[in-house]
Amino acid sequence: MTVRMRFPAGPELSVDELVPPPPAMPLAVGDERIMDFLTAVSRRLLTPALARRHPELGSLGFFLRRRELLRGLERLRAGLDERLLAFPRGVVFHVPPANVDTIFVYSWALAALAGNINVVRVSPRSAAAADAILEVLNDSLAEADPVVARTQRMVTYGHDDAVTARLSADCDVRVIWGGDRAVTAVRRHPLAPAARDLTFPDRSSFAVLSVAGWEAATVAARRDAVAKFANDAYWFDQAACSSPRAVFLVGDAARADAVRAEFVALLGVAARDRGSDVDAAMAVEKRVGSYGLAADGEVSRMTFPDNLVATLELATPAAVPREWLGTGTFGFVTIAELAELVPFLRRRDQTLTHFGFDPAELVGFARELGGRGIDRIVPFGAALNFAPVWDGYDLLREFVRLVSVDG
Repeated sequence: MTVRMRFPAGPELSVDELVPPPPAMPLAVGDERIMDFLTAVSRRLLTPALARRHPELGSLGFFLRRRELLRGLERLRAGLDERLLAFPRGVVFHVPPANVDTIFVYSWALAALAGNINVVRVSPRSAAAADAILEVLNDSLAEADPVVARTQRMVTYGHDDAVTARLSADCDVRVIWGGDRAVTAVRRHPLAPAARDLTFPDRSSFAVLSVAGWEAATVAARRDAVAKFANDAYWFDQAACSSPRAVFLVGDAARADAVRAEFVALLGVAARDRGSDVDAAMAVEKRVGSYGLAADGEVSRMTFPDNLVATLELATPAAVPREWLGTGTFGFVTIAELAELVPFLRRRDQTLTHFGFDPAELVGFARELGGRGIDRIVPFGAALNFAPVWDGYDLLREFVRLVSVDG
């Protein structure tokens, strides 16, 4: 039983060789050897030629800049002193999804920055962006401390329960990304008694648009907001956990219709301008999903102006679909105030993007929710921006052990 080595690139390894032994000079939280390597990777990812081929790698390169990584470490260390110390947890096993090519790097980089040994399963179904990342990682090894290659591994294998079971048994933290079924399937494999899971299962996300805020915005600001919304929605075919699947218009219902009409018209333009494409098969998929929702009596009107945008006017917030209905399908509901969303939102709801609200309104809304739903409230255009705090986890803190010393 062997697996393909992707990083460091090399011959296949047996399952017994997958977890690297601890190095002679163990890694520490914020280890400079790892920091230097990640900084070198960042520089390569931000080169214009690569960014043109894979624009999503620019965001990853920005995330891996030294300044950004130091900011996360400073937040972690702010709660520490000479009597509370942070150490790596040990071995972290990552199982990322295939449909978001960059996500495996984010969680791996933070776990490595925390000083852990890492093994990452890169799906055989990953696309070209994942291959480009792996090429950058391998190229960056030439100038890296040898400890990086000795402690960090990325491998590819199929759905082999024996390999997953062995890696699960040998790790101290297991990070599982994917749908509910994928998470449940991996969790069938037991961990060591002291190990733990970090899970990122199915999530749903929405947008809120202030009617008054839209009316007060300039034409240029409206177009910019919609262009950012289009990036949030279309980047991963609206299938990313943080991509909005519905828009709540908040304010006077009598004025909301005109706002929605302008927003949808601008969205079609923005989607075309960014080069989005929805083929005939996806257009059929959208209609099947939309008519299925209408059959349940939840849709008052549907419009399909073109293959790029489909709109569903819904009667209540409870009618908003949490399942993916096809690229460019958006439910719309008008509510008088943000507080009307509180009974509707659930623990599985992740990101709420916004336009036209005062910060105080958003903070008050989050306090009213009380953590029952929504982990992130961010402006239009920031839905897909990964941060060290994700899905309610402060990931750097999750990847360390805290040791208290009471003298």
